[in-house]
Amino acid sequence: MPTPSQTPLPPSLLATLPGSHYTDPEVFRLEQERLFEAMWFCAVRSADLERPGAFRTVRVGRESVLVVRDRDGGLRAFLNVCRHRGARLRLEESGEVRRSLACPYHAWTYALDGRLIAAPSLGRMPDVDRAGYGLVAVGLREWLGYAWVCLADDPPSFEETVIGAAVERLGDAAAIERYRVRELALGRRVGYDVEANWKLIVENFMECYHCATIHPELTEVLPEFANGYAAQYYVGHGAEFGTDVEGFTVDGSAGFGRLPEVSDEQDRRYYAITVKPTVFVNLVPDHVIAHRMFPLAVDRTVVECDWLYAPEIVASGADVSKSVELFHRVNVQDFAACERTQPAMGSRAYRSGGVLVPNEHHIAIFHAWLSDHLEGARARPGP
Repeated sequence: MPTPSQTPLPPSLLATLPGSHYTDPEVFRLEQERLFEAMWFCAVRSADLERPGAFRTVRVGRESVLVVRDRDGGLRAFLNVCRHRGARLRLEESGEVRRSLACPYHAWTYALDGRLIAAPSLGRMPDVDRAGYGLVAVGLREWLGYAWVCLADDPPSFEETVIGAAVERLGDAAAIERYRVRELALGRRVGYDVEANWKLIVENFMECYHCATIHPELTEVLPEFANGYAAQYYVGHGAEFGTDVEGFTVDGSAGFGRLPEVSDEQDRRYYAITVKPTVFVNLVPDHVIAHRMFPLAVDRTVVECDWLYAPEIVASGADVSKSVELFHRVNVQDFAACERTQPAMGSRAYRSGGVLVPNEHHIAIFHAWLSDHLEGARARPGP
């Protein structure tokens, strides 16, 4: 009997990545180096850092990055490493300092713009150039109300690799701007600690072949998803709400009035955008849902999900629970499926991988993109 790797595939099926690509620490190390540390990475919502001195630390690849609001009100990003002996400047996930960042080990102290401004006995070392021992800065751009950072010495074009993803998906550069995401307010944030490889989460988001099986609430609101149709793949197409559905809520009841600049063509439709490697943006007429993934290990990914609404909705204390509950259930269902899949990635039954049916063929584009960026890196053989 031929093994799975020897069996020729019929035209309806395409091969997936081999299972070891989801379990091999060396593949994950390459992804950290050549994806997360080399591309633009969505780190923090800008409005979370309201005042000068507010900071957040985030894991980007193998590095800890410190994003801070400086004295002039701008955002800065630095490697979270003291230049003296390498201690972490901040261990907390978030917080606020008054005027400077002081290392708890030897008290080397940095201004909020990264300059070295003080250190014990520094006055007795006149040959030390303070400018040369400031914090190591990393690239930072703001878009959609989030701070995106890039650790590369020569970052790729933000317009092509990040904004271009929205244009590629929606077919119109202005389409996403009509949602005014930067001006929206945070209505709810939920964090998920998923025991699965980050690629399984991306692949899950890219297809709806599973929707009829595990998303009863979503397919009630978006009936075409029950047919396995991956609306997020087709340029310019948004899945239309069901005839009797009033809003993007867990029971299809009315949500809120559509955002002011959302067009008639975008009304009563759901659009999904993947910004590779780690961001999903979901657009509906009255709110926006943003997912940011933080891959921490080959089999562990933290996902932070924000529900964003018109500022007056949040300020009024309006009940957003029905719209939050819909996609929260989708998240829980999706992540459970990914966790159900992760253990099998190390099985000999999946040594050569699985298959993609026609409704999933576009996932092969993601796999090709991975191969291009990893320069043909191969996982070690499985069991």
